[in-house]
Amino acid sequence: MAKILCVETGTSVCSVAIGDENGILGVRELSDPKAHSTMLPRLINDVLTDASLTPSQISAVAVSKGPGSYTGLRIGVSMAKGICYTSGIPLIGVCSLQAMAVGLSLSHPNIPADAILCPMIDARRMEVYCALYNLEGEPVSDVRAVVVDDNSFAEYLEDHIIIFFGNGSSKCKDVIKNKNAIFIDSFEHSARFMLPLALKAYNNEEFEDIAYFEPFYLKDFVASTPKKKIF
Repeated sequence: MAKILCVETGTSVCSVAIGDENGILGVRELSDPKAHSTMLPRLINDVLTDASLTPSQISAVAVSKGPGSYTGLRIGVSMAKGICYTSGIPLIGVCSLQAMAVGLSLSHPNIPADAILCPMIDARRMEVYCALYNLEGEPVSDVRAVVVDDNSFAEYLEDHIIIFFGNGSSKCKDVIKNKNAIFIDSFEHSARFMLPLALKAYNNEEFEDIAYFEPFYLKDFVASTPKKKIF
């Protein structure tokens, strides 16, 4: 039975999970965006220990491919590639937003069947990375960067309930005013939500080219300029 290591580093949460067709065998997470590079190797070792597995028993590595934090995604992909190269196992790329949609469906089973899910990852200011999905995690729209205003998603909100969630949704709550707009504040993304998508890709042999795979940043990285101190 295939055992897949899942790595999610695209948000402030550094999350690692391992599982198979029977479910999750272990999860380790840390909410600190500045600790991804130092803590990710430890979290991987810990989750393998929790599952009583060795690296040689992993069948594949699934990694969040974005969109999300430029630095976080780069750290996760680099680590995943290294494990795959060393162990000679395949690499699976999972859309961060799609995994979030799957996660919400799993953790909130009472969502109306015709509702649309809109996972949001914070970009900056009033911009978010988002996409629309049905309850099965199938895409209804393309992944895009959206500057949210009061007309955002209006064409969908006319006929559908849209559930907004993720770390980018809170800043949209006071902007999107519609009776069909529902906001879930308690959602925290996790690598465990990647497992259903990763298993499907593994069974279909949908693997990435380890040498050339890069995260889906969606936008070019813009380095911030430190402010000058005035005394």
